[in-house]
Amino acid sequence: MLAIASILLYHANMKKPHLPDVGMFIKEQRERSSLSIRKLAELTGVSNPYLSQIERGIRRPSAEILRSIASALSIRTETLYEKAGLLDEQEGLDVIGAINSDPRLSQNHKQALTEIYSSFVSNDQEES
Repeated sequence: MLAIASILLYHANMKKPHLPDVGMFIKEQRERSSLSIRKLAELTGVSNPYLSQIERGIRRPSAEILRSIASALSIRTETLYEKAGLLDEQEGLDVIGAINSDPRLSQNHKQALTEIYSSFVSNDQEES
């Protein structure tokens, strides 16, 4: 009985959390932005090894780290929170999320479309 308990405890301690969704998503966004992991580390203030572990699903980043990564990648913080399981995923993508996730758009195009969309939405709310 003690041997079985030891084996179970050993395997439980050896398993590392695997969080592929947020890590893979960050890596995809980093590559789409043509950023090296070193450059992203510099922009976020997070070490290269830690970012690598996040991308491989070994480490679970804090909300603060996710916020700095989102800012550096010019994507919505909420998107990373959803991928990390910190927020419930919305039904479908919202417009700004769709704009930011489209790899065919440059960062300038994404920013312009987001500003245009936001101005239309705020005008609609004022008229209501």
